[in-house]
Amino acid sequence: MTRTIEDIILDHDRRGINALRPHLPADFCDQAAQYALEHPGPVIIATGFYIMMSDAPETDGPPGAFAIGNALRELGHRVFYTADEPMAYMMASWVTRQRDPSPIIRYPIMEDPHTNGHFVRETITEREPALLISIERCSPDAEGIYRNMRGRDISPQTARIDHLFGNGLPSIGIGDGGNEIGMGNLQEVIAGADQLPDHPAVVGCDRLIAASTSNWGGYGLVAALSLRASRNLLPDVDTDADCIRFLVDAGAVSGVSGEHDYLVDEFTLEENAAVLQELHDYVNEHLKG
Repeated sequence: MTRTIEDIILDHDRRGINALRPHLPADFCDQAAQYALEHPGPVIIATGFYIMMSDAPETDGPPGAFAIGNALRELGHRVFYTADEPMAYMMASWVTRQRDPSPIIRYPIMEDPHTNGHFVRETITEREPALLISIERCSPDAEGIYRNMRGRDISPQTARIDHLFGNGLPSIGIGDGGNEIGMGNLQEVIAGADQLPDHPAVVGCDRLIAASTSNWGGYGLVAALSLRASRNLLPDVDTDADCIRFLVDAGAVSGVSGEHDYLVDEFTLEENAAVLQELHDYVNEHLKG
């Protein structure tokens, strides 16, 4: 039987995310791609996840965000990225290096609801997004606490970017653990799964993508967009590896170990490249057929 995009991005599951698969559409990547194309216009892509043990952001999320952003820009969308510091700074450095015109919205950490609400309204008014996409971005739990995979409170280090997603705008969420924006769609399933958080995300989305790492979920969305656009929009394997190296050199860490290694959730550059290459092969084969 031919493997699907969803098979590829959920392969090598190390944290039990496959428990969500029976509760998602079989073609959830294609459904998300179709949804993105149904909402032409500016897109805000949110990412950046704080790793407490290292006091640094992780490598999972931004490479997938760039893959999505580059694909949507090729399809005519205006793209904005948003993250809190220091990831926003790292992302700004990368887009400058790549001569990518997409602006970075630096989202400050604001605990005051009034101040945060003003920033959200200003962001939406100025950018007029037709679509929001979150990839590996923490959501609060039912108690309003932002937690990492170990259940530790990272609220003081997490900007309330999820508040953008509570304004009725079309949205896509991508995650790999159950505590990310979008996973609120399946919070009861997540709470009952052995390996997933006891305090799951509450912020949902219109289309949800689950993957073994969130970057792979981003690549899966781009693979599905490629098939709908009849051209391969996936990132070059070497460029993607360069992005991961760049982020690590700038201070990002592997989300599982917290180490400054060229890893994404403990997957090596070679393992990551193999998944991305399989998606390239899948897309190219289906475009030929």
